[in-house]
Amino acid sequence: MRLGTEKYAYSVEFMCGRLGVSRSGYYDWRSRPESATVQRREELKLLIEKAFDLSDSTYGHRRVQAQLHRWGVVAGVELVRRLMRELGLVPCLPRPKRFILAQAAAGQVPDLVGRDFSADAPGKKLVGDITYIATGEGWLYLATVIDVFSVKITSRFR
Repeated sequence: MRLGTEKYAYSVEFMCGRLGVSRSGYYDWRSRPESATVQRREELKLLIEKAFDLSDSTYGHRRVQAQLHRWGVVAGVELVRRLMRELGLVPCLPRPKRFILAQAAAGQVPDLVGRDFSADAPGKKLVGDITYIATGEGWLYLATVIDVFSVKITSRFR
Protein backbone atom coordinates (compact mmCIF):
# COMPACT_ATOMS: atom_id res chain seq x y z
CA MET A 1 0.00 0.00 0.00
CA ARG A 2 1.42 3.33 -0.98
CA LEU A 3 0.16 6.58 0.52
CA GLY A 4 1.95 8.88 -1.88
CA THR A 5 5.11 9.68 0.05
CA GLU A 6 8.35 7.72 0.10
CA LYS A 7 8.42 7.86 3.89
CA TYR A 8 5.35 5.63 4.15
CA ALA A 9 5.91 3.50 1.04
CA TYR A 10 6.02 -0.21 1.99
CA SER A 11 6.12 -3.16 -0.32
CA VAL A 12 3.24 -5.61 -0.54
CA GLU A 13 5.54 -8.37 0.65
CA PHE A 14 6.53 -6.39 3.77
CA MET A 15 2.89 -5.51 4.64
CA CYS A 16 1.66 -9.08 4.09
CA GLY A 17 4.42 -10.34 6.38
CA ARG A 18 3.40 -7.87 9.11
CA LEU A 19 -0.27 -8.76 8.80
CA GLY A 20 0.37 -12.50 8.66
CA VAL A 21 -1.22 -13.12 5.25
CA SER A 22 0.25 -14.56 2.10
CA ARG A 23 0.94 -12.43 -0.94
CA SER A 24 -1.21 -14.66 -3.12
CA GLY A 25 -4.03 -14.33 -0.56
CA TYR A 26 -3.78 -10.53 -0.74
CA TYR A 27 -3.92 -10.49 -4.54
CA ASP A 28 -6.79 -13.01 -4.48
CA TRP A 29 -8.71 -10.74 -2.03
CA ARG A 30 -8.03 -7.68 -4.17
CA SER A 31 -9.38 -9.30 -7.33
CA ARG A 32 -12.58 -10.66 -5.73
CA PRO A 33 -15.90 -9.06 -6.63
CA GLU A 34 -17.71 -7.05 -3.96
CA SER A 35 -19.79 -9.05 -1.53
CA ALA A 36 -23.59 -9.08 -1.71
CA THR A 37 -23.73 -6.97 1.48
CA VAL A 38 -21.53 -4.26 0.00
CA GLN A 39 -23.56 -4.26 -3.22
CA ARG A 40 -26.85 -3.98 -1.28
CA ARG A 41 -25.48 -1.12 0.83
CA GLU A 42 -24.46 0.76 -2.33
CA GLU A 43 -27.96 0.29 -3.78
CA LEU A 44 -29.47 1.47 -0.48
CA LYS A 45 -27.23 4.54 -0.53
CA LEU A 46 -28.61 5.50 -3.94
CA LEU A 47 -32.21 5.06 -2.75
CA ILE A 48 -31.51 6.98 0.45
CA GLU A 49 -30.03 9.88 -1.52
CA LYS A 50 -33.09 9.85 -3.81
CA ALA A 51 -35.54 9.92 -0.87
CA PHE A 52 -33.52 12.64 0.84
CA ASP A 53 -33.42 14.79 -2.31
CA LEU A 54 -37.17 14.34 -2.91
CA SER A 55 -37.81 15.68 0.60
CA ASP A 56 -35.80 18.85 -0.13
CA SER A 57 -33.20 17.70 2.43
CA THR A 58 -35.70 17.77 5.30
CA TYR A 59 -36.14 14.05 6.04
CA GLY A 60 -34.19 12.48 8.87
CA HIS A 61 -33.31 8.80 9.06
CA ARG A 62 -36.74 7.73 10.36
CA ARG A 63 -38.66 9.44 7.57
CA VAL A 64 -36.20 8.22 4.93
CA GLN A 65 -36.67 4.68 6.26
CA ALA A 66 -40.46 5.11 6.09
CA GLN A 67 -40.14 6.31 2.48
CA LEU A 68 -38.02 3.28 1.62
CA HIS A 69 -40.69 1.09 3.24
CA ARG A 70 -43.37 2.75 1.07
CA TRP A 71 -41.22 1.94 -1.97
CA GLY A 72 -41.06 -1.70 -0.85
CA VAL A 73 -37.40 -1.61 0.21
CA VAL A 74 -36.60 -3.39 3.46
CA ALA A 75 -34.01 -1.59 5.59
CA GLY A 76 -33.74 -1.03 9.32
CA VAL A 77 -33.78 2.40 10.89
CA GLU A 78 -30.26 2.05 12.28
CA LEU A 79 -28.85 0.95 8.92
CA VAL A 80 -30.46 3.96 7.24
CA ARG A 81 -29.07 6.23 9.98
CA ARG A 82 -25.57 4.80 9.53
CA LEU A 83 -25.67 5.10 5.74
CA MET A 84 -26.99 8.68 5.92
CA ARG A 85 -24.11 9.53 8.23
CA GLU A 86 -21.61 7.92 5.80
CA LEU A 87 -23.12 9.95 2.95
CA GLY A 88 -23.01 13.14 5.02
CA LEU A 89 -26.76 13.71 4.69
CA VAL A 90 -27.93 16.03 7.46
CA PRO A 91 -31.56 17.14 7.39
CA CYS A 92 -32.35 20.80 7.73
CA LEU A 93 -35.46 21.75 9.61
CA PRO A 94 -37.97 23.90 7.79
CA ARG A 95 -38.52 27.34 9.23
CA PRO A 96 -41.45 27.47 11.63
CA LYS A 97 -44.60 29.17 10.48
CA ARG A 98 -44.76 32.78 11.56
CA PHE A 99 -48.05 34.59 11.65
CA ILE A 100 -47.90 38.25 10.74
CA LEU A 101 -50.73 40.07 12.46
CA ALA A 102 -49.56 43.64 11.85
CA GLN A 103 -51.40 43.56 8.55
CA ALA A 104 -55.01 43.21 9.63
CA ALA A 105 -57.85 42.20 7.34
CA ALA A 106 -58.98 45.84 7.18
CA GLY A 107 -55.57 46.95 5.94
CA GLN A 108 -52.42 48.29 7.56
CA VAL A 109 -52.66 48.85 11.33
CA PRO A 110 -51.92 52.51 12.18
CA ASP A 111 -48.99 53.40 14.44
CA LEU A 112 -50.83 55.34 17.15
CA VAL A 113 -47.71 55.73 19.32
CA GLY A 114 -45.67 57.22 16.49
CA ARG A 115 -42.62 55.13 17.53
CA ASP A 116 -42.28 57.40 20.61
CA PHE A 117 -41.94 55.09 23.60
CA SER A 118 -41.63 57.72 26.29
CA ALA A 119 -44.28 59.04 28.66
CA ASP A 120 -44.51 61.83 31.27
CA ALA A 121 -46.58 59.95 33.85
CA PRO A 122 -47.74 56.41 34.56
CA GLY A 123 -50.85 55.27 32.72
CA LYS A 124 -50.61 57.93 29.97
CA LYS A 125 -49.32 55.67 27.22
CA LEU A 126 -49.96 51.92 27.10
CA VAL A 127 -48.84 49.51 24.39
CA GLY A 128 -49.90 45.91 23.87
CA ASP A 129 -49.13 42.77 21.98
CA ILE A 130 -50.50 39.28 21.46
CA THR A 131 -48.18 36.29 21.21
CA TYR A 132 -49.12 32.82 20.02
CA ILE A 133 -47.33 29.97 21.77
CA ALA A 134 -47.42 26.44 20.32
CA THR A 135 -47.73 23.71 22.97
CA GLY A 136 -48.32 19.99 22.86
CA GLU A 137 -51.99 20.54 23.67
CA GLY A 138 -52.58 23.32 21.15
CA TRP A 139 -52.05 27.06 20.83
CA LEU A 140 -51.88 29.39 23.81
CA TYR A 141 -52.46 33.10 23.43
CA LEU A 142 -50.62 35.58 25.63
CA ALA A 143 -51.86 39.16 25.60
CA THR A 144 -49.79 41.84 27.35
CA VAL A 145 -50.29 45.52 28.08
CA ILE A 146 -47.17 47.49 29.03
CA ASP A 147 -47.05 50.94 30.61
CA VAL A 148 -44.46 52.90 28.62
CA PHE A 149 -43.57 55.11 31.61
CA SER A 150 -42.47 52.31 33.93
CA VAL A 151 -41.90 49.61 31.27
CA LYS A 152 -43.84 47.16 33.42
CA ILE A 153 -46.75 44.98 32.54
CA THR A 154 -49.80 46.77 33.83
CA SER A 155 -52.62 44.94 35.59
CA ARG A 156 -55.21 47.71 35.74
CA PHE A 157 -57.23 48.99 32.84
CA ARG A 158 -59.36 52.13 32.56
